[in-house]
Amino acid sequence: MTEVKRKNFGEWPLGGGTVEKFLLKSDTVKVEIISLGCIITALETKSKEGKFSDIVLGFDHLEGYISKHPYFGAVVGRVANRIAKGKFAVEGVAYQLAINNGPNSLHGGIKGFDKAIWDPEVLPDGVRFFRASPDGEEGYPGELKVWVTYTLKDSELTISYRAQSNKTTPVNLTNHAYFNLGGQGSANIYDHEFTIQADSYLPVDETQIPTGEIASVQDTSFDLRKPVEFGKHLKKFQLSGFDHNFCLTQTKDTCFCARVYHPPSGRMIEVYTTQPGIQFYTGNFLDSTLKGKGGCVYPRHSGFCLETQNWPDAVNKPHFPDTLLHPGEEYKTTTCFKFSVA
Repeated sequence: MTEVKRKNFGEWPLGGGTVEKFLLKSDTVKVEIISLGCIITALETKSKEGKFSDIVLGFDHLEGYISKHPYFGAVVGRVANRIAKGKFAVEGVAYQLAINNGPNSLHGGIKGFDKAIWDPEVLPDGVRFFRASPDGEEGYPGELKVWVTYTLKDSELTISYRAQSNKTTPVNLTNHAYFNLGGQGSANIYDHEFTIQADSYLPVDETQIPTGEIASVQDTSFDLRKPVEFGKHLKKFQLSGFDHNFCLTQTKDTCFCARVYHPPSGRMIEVYTTQPGIQFYTGNFLDSTLKGKGGCVYPRHSGFCLETQNWPDAVNKPHFPDTLLHPGEEYKTTTCFKFSVA
């Protein structure tokens, strides 16, 4: 049985509107989500001792989410990840997006979906958020209607995405939660064991744009098909971290794609998705400058993201999975996070 509660989280400055918070609670998981950016602000799960801890990075108050931050817990779009030089063409028309990440466009641009207040609807076991992205917003064509639904059933948090457009437009939606299974505020994720069920990954250039190659993980540092302890793996391969797309088998039903286990606490996350890719990011750009919940700072490698999504820059690479949504079609994807103790 899921309990759903609703309360105010704060007021957007200069009369921008009320941001609400929704608490979803089962016997084993507690999730807090706000109407700004559909952001997961807290997610508590039990350790092997039965102790609840918050395992996502973020802020105690609305001010933190209004200020510049690295997309903590947010739904990002209209197109998650990077588009090379912010350029693409659809049906013979060239489009130029805002450049906000080196020479590229990242996570929807200057004012992406993470910075909008969404309209909420309480469900028996969750909450559904809606917004209409106007034609031309951040340079994208077409009015895009978007629904993001969070449901909690026992130990499973499911995020479902739907979208419809009146013009052909690229769409790629994901959630950008940063996890630390030791509890947010823990120094790093070096003692976490990661598994990603992918036979190939996308090499990137110096600006993090895929080169176009689809490379095998075999005999590389990207072979995570069997569990690796993150700290030891970094040392073994002399890595600075991961910020790469791993290629999955796309199916209509949700399929297992990743597992993270934290031996000290016993906490485990398993990820299931209908998406063709998962961006594994290990907090390489966190630098202790942000003060988060409880006054904690977040140093490099203090959180990880498992962003289920289409492949980066797919709109410019015809051999990547199609990212275009056409009028009369519906964008529909589902990702499920299963929390347990081992």
